[in-house]
Amino acid sequence: MDIEQKQAEFIEYFVKKAESLKGGSLVSVIVEATSHPSLFAFSEILSVPSISELQGSEYSAVLDLLRLFAHGSWNDYKSNANCLPPLGPDQVRKLKQLTVLTLAETNKILPYDQLMQQLDVSNVRELEDFLINECMYAGIVKGKLDQWRRCFEVLFAAGRDLRPGQLDNMIQTLSTWLTTSDNLLLTIQDKIRWADTMSELDKKHRKEIEDKVEEVKKTIKKLPTVSRATWTCEATRRSLSQNLVE
Repeated sequence: MDIEQKQAEFIEYFVKKAESLKGGSLVSVIVEATSHPSLFAFSEILSVPSISELQGSEYSAVLDLLRLFAHGSWNDYKSNANCLPPLGPDQVRKLKQLTVLTLAETNKILPYDQLMQQLDVSNVRELEDFLINECMYAGIVKGKLDQWRRCFEVLFAAGRDLRPGQLDNMIQTLSTWLTTSDNLLLTIQDKIRWADTMSELDKKHRKEIEDKVEEVKKTIKKLPTVSRATWTCEATRRSLSQNLVE
């Protein structure tokens, strides 16, 4: 079972569970979701009406925590730890995994120094163990560890939830790409038409040359021929004269 299918099943489970609860009962659902070892998408859970109703309540900090797991990083949590509930070991691991995914969104070569700073890891061995055991074995990233260059080369990374406003940016980027593609297609079509025209001109020019060659051949065939006896007569006369002299 691939990671996308597993994600869909876990999301459906937590959405249904959240839809049946309200208020403080949702705290345990959010803690369970953010601790789950195989769940890495939270936007569908955030969109559940009963979850949204936590905003402004005594449980709003738990809602903020869920939003952080959807869009934030380990550094974001550290910067706002005084406003958020404390994390358990599973949640810390999950948030660090999500941090790796965030970094992999924009860079396919992740320096070890950057990863160690972002993940609060003190040495290369600990970092590589985390990348192998908690990221690659979990199926959320694929890549190569390069100890010589001290970097992690990302070959694949699972996508995270879209951040607020990110969808509009993606639509704009895709619209720009579509316009560029349309213009490129028109240019290619113009080149094809030009190539077709040049090909036709080349064929016409070649035909004209072939016709001229044929005309020359026909003209040559019509020219009067000179026998070998005629053009060797002078040579024969010279030979006879030479023999008489001798």
